[in-house]
Amino acid sequence: MADTGTGTALSTRWFERPEGPERPAVVTGVFDVLHVGHIRFLQAIADRGLPLVVGIECDERVRAWKGPGRPVNPAEERAETIAALGCVAGSFIIDGPPGVADWSAYAEVLRPLAPAALAFTAGDRYTRAKILGAEALDALAWELPFTPGRSTTAALGRLARAL
Repeated sequence: MADTGTGTALSTRWFERPEGPERPAVVTGVFDVLHVGHIRFLQAIADRGLPLVVGIECDERVRAWKGPGRPVNPAEERAETIAALGCVAGSFIIDGPPGVADWSAYAEVLRPLAPAALAFTAGDRYTRAKILGAEALDALAWELPFTPGRSTTAALGRLARAL
């Protein structure tokens, strides 16, 4: 993985860089324990016709946001898993301090990708910030449906109850 730091507090490490001149659709997230909600979301983005590039939050950031038991899978493995999906053109890891999570920082780290669209799920608590990030990048903001009851937190809860 090559570092492609942008001079901001966030940087990227590519797992698999897509080829071609077309501006991609970009989504960022944890994508820890892959489930049908992830698949439906990513496929819906890809179905819009642009190459899909997925940014995976690094372990340090996830741990700070979700607690010491997360992520379940390391960032490199999450990036590899996501990149292996047929609907995904490439993936990268977002590195940086957990406290840097505003969309101006994300816009700067995503700027070299020149995204045509930024995607997020309906009901995302950061919807307004993501729209502002898309505007800053001259990209479309794509809000896609959330699959109710399907999240990594819900999956881990079901697993814990089953044990």
